[in-house]
Amino acid sequence: MKRATVIGTVVGAVVVAGVAAAIAFAADGGVAGLAGVGGPSPTSSVMAEPSASPSPDRTSPESTVEPQAAETDQPAPGAYVDYSEDALAAAGGTRVLFFHAPWCPQCRALESDILAAGVPAGVTVLKVDYDSRQDLRQQYGVRIQTTVVALDEEGNGTAAFVAYDEPTLAAALSGLGLGG
Repeated sequence: MKRATVIGTVVGAVVVAGVAAAIAFAADGGVAGLAGVGGPSPTSSVMAEPSASPSPDRTSPESTVEPQAAETDQPAPGAYVDYSEDALAAAGGTRVLFFHAPWCPQCRALESDILAAGVPAGVTVLKVDYDSRQDLRQQYGVRIQTTVVALDEEGNGTAAFVAYDEPTLAAALSGLGLGG
């Protein structure tokens, strides 16, 4: 065989294998947004907290709905939500940032555990995109995906833990000193 034929055959095989791997990766809940295929949304957890700020009745400005936790003195159900300034402000109880990258297998494993096991009552886990939120990575000193950071009432980091070696919510919360 000619050298060019061999090289062309090898390159073609590598491309086919790469495309097949990418399709399999996306079908298994890999990179979110890849041709519209993605893994489960963090808000799809059965333990997800109901809307923290229900819409008031537009006809009655005095009409407000108090959170269920205030009426029963029980901790609010646990929640797993995408990070935003509004979500952080609305989160009550213990707030934990989870620095997640969709391409990271350990991040996907931790997210799967969160979705399967649910978040404990009184805890809100906010999923932060590791790649796009470099400002938050710098603010909290995060250097690797799978890092979780516990926050105080003012939003200051009180503890950080890298859950890379044991990507479970129990290990992450335990590493933050929050039990688990």
